[in-house]
Amino acid sequence: MTVSEDQNVGALHDAAGGLSQGIAKVLRTAAEQSVMPRFRRLAAGEIEEKAPGELVTVADREAERIIQSGLKTLCPSARFVGEEAASANPALLDDLGKGEVWIVDPIDGTANYAAGRSPFALMAALLVDGAIVASAILDPVRDQLTIAERGAGAWLDGQRIKADEDPRDLADTTGIVSAFQRPALMESRIRSLSARCAQIAGTQRCAGHEYPLVAAGAYDFALYWRSLPWDHAPGALVIQAAGGKIARLDGSPYRPADPSGPVLLARSPEIWDQLAALLAQ
Repeated sequence: MTVSEDQNVGALHDAAGGLSQGIAKVLRTAAEQSVMPRFRRLAAGEIEEKAPGELVTVADREAERIIQSGLKTLCPSARFVGEEAASANPALLDDLGKGEVWIVDPIDGTANYAAGRSPFALMAALLVDGAIVASAILDPVRDQLTIAERGAGAWLDGQRIKADEDPRDLADTTGIVSAFQRPALMESRIRSLSARCAQIAGTQRCAGHEYPLVAAGAYDFALYWRSLPWDHAPGALVIQAAGGKIARLDGSPYRPADPSGPVLLARSPEIWDQLAALLAQ
């Protein structure tokens, strides 16, 4: 960001008593008023398929409206791009790299939520000229809160998250590798990766659950093939603020305004570099 942008974010931080905490408060309100009251109580008519394999519920839409209203008080000048609004109007995704933009996933892991199981999460992030400056991820079932602010760090349930700086051999690492939309040409490389690592788990289709696991060290890395901004922007800042690394497989930076291509995240840059080298072979 430029100096003036840093000043703007600083003003927001001061006004909200901690911008990420302000975001978290909004997410809690949506969880309490809409998401949790309907958990395991959805009627058949309250679940729809908005695209093949993509579900939306009445709680997604209502929570998004609640979040939009709450975030407007934190940064009235920011555009709002929620997953459900963008599904109805894809033009909202244009120019995410310009100005102030709220990126929101009202329920990440909707398929889990609709089936009456966890994990699922509520997520939001603020972009300023394409840079992620603050985010929050709330798991309302576990009452787990992960927050991050650019230049200020990341926290999981009030505890500071920091990357493990000890050297680690790839053979000792564990990770999450998604099969969703995985290109066929990557299958042999994923088999090689699995043979080199201690454990590879599949995704539970909830980035809001899995990003904090990597940031806090429960897993060492995660690899996803689809990178829609509401799925990845909130967690990307958590990884970065904790001292980890997130980037495209070719090493180019992850940018929410560019939703194309896979994204690899690791709890330390050293682990990321080892993984990227192996996947490039």
